[in-house]
Amino acid sequence: MSEQPQRYHISSAVIATVPARTEAVLAAIAGMENVEVYGHGGGKIVVVIEGTNTGMLGECLTRISLLEGVITASMVFEHVETEEMRSDDRNTDAA
Repeated sequence: MSEQPQRYHISSAVIATVPARTEAVLAAIAGMENVEVYGHGGGKIVVVIEGTNTGMLGECLTRISLLEGVITASMVFEHVETEEMRSDDRNTDAA
C-alpha cells in the first residue's frame, strides 16, 4: 500500500478587535506558531495560518478568538496542497 502524500493547509482569517486592544492582540498573535500577520488597520487584522490539517487551523483560530480584545475571528479562505504539488518545479527557465 502506498503512503498518502503529506497535506499542507493554508488559511486566511480576518480578526476584528476592540481598537484599544489591537496592539495587545497583535503581540499575542506574534507569539503563536504557524500564524503570520499579513496586515492590520482600523481594528482589523488579517492573518495567514498554516498547518497539516483543518483541525490545526481551527484550533489556532479558536485560540485567537479567545484573546482579550478580540470581537470576532473568521476564516475567510482555505487552500490545501499535497507534498507532490509542493515538490513540482513550477519555475520556468527563460531562454
